[in-house]
Amino acid sequence: MQQQYILHNDEFFLSTDAVLTVHNRGFKYGDGLFESMRMFNGKLQFAEKHTDRLNAGMKALKMEGADLLDEYFLRQKATELAKKNKLKEGARLRLSVYRADGGLYTPENNKAGYVLEASPLNSASYELNKKGLIVDVFDELPKSIDKLSNYKTSNSLVYIMAGLHKKQHGLDDTFLLNSNGFLCESISSNIFIVYNKQIYTPALTEGCVAGVMRSAVMEIAMTNNVQLIEAQINPEVLKEAEEVFVTNAISGIQWVMGYGRKRYFNEVTKSLSALLNAL
Repeated sequence: MQQQYILHNDEFFLSTDAVLTVHNRGFKYGDGLFESMRMFNGKLQFAEKHTDRLNAGMKALKMEGADLLDEYFLRQKATELAKKNKLKEGARLRLSVYRADGGLYTPENNKAGYVLEASPLNSASYELNKKGLIVDVFDELPKSIDKLSNYKTSNSLVYIMAGLHKKQHGLDDTFLLNSNGFLCESISSNIFIVYNKQIYTPALTEGCVAGVMRSAVMEIAMTNNVQLIEAQINPEVLKEAEEVFVTNAISGIQWVMGYGRKRYFNEVTKSLSALLNAL
């Protein structure tokens, strides 16, 4: 099996090398954020959108160097690592950015470091899942609504607990509620509901991550005159919806087949998936 490499602050290391110490602030305090990205045939998808969210997140966390991690940086480093790992067809990438060592809760400085990982994905397009997802609502631990809610920070305990709930109940995904009891997002995706022939998605003010694929799907809908509404969504609507689908930068669009005894169609989902791949 070929050895896999990572990029740590512009240097290649084996993925098995210990490049972070016990003093790393991402490890000690969850002091960081990350981007999950996808490449097809050597091309990084939606690089501009990933750059915008990464830069905004770093500024929200008061980290220095956001301007250096621009679109050119993302494309160049992703290409270098994919080439190093001989990932020709497709790749999944994760860029983790952390605040430099030093200090306790109060940092000694705001400089940033990064780790870029890459793993193979064999598909050359966003494939709509053949078997629909079975989901449930996780209500044991709500996600808070605050100025950091829209970014993919390293503080992921609410998603971990939701993941344990998914595993315990044999589900494919779990929907999170916000602190007001409304639909927020799933473990790793944004949520879309087709109800009365209109598409709804939780607004960013509801605390969901500002997903790159969420943004892309909204733009596709607007371009094709499909009405899509950002709203506050009561989880009870899941019992009445015609379709439900989730989106993220790795999988694209995935359709949900069931919630409890409720079963959904996927005609709108198929149409949007085709339009996504046409890009």
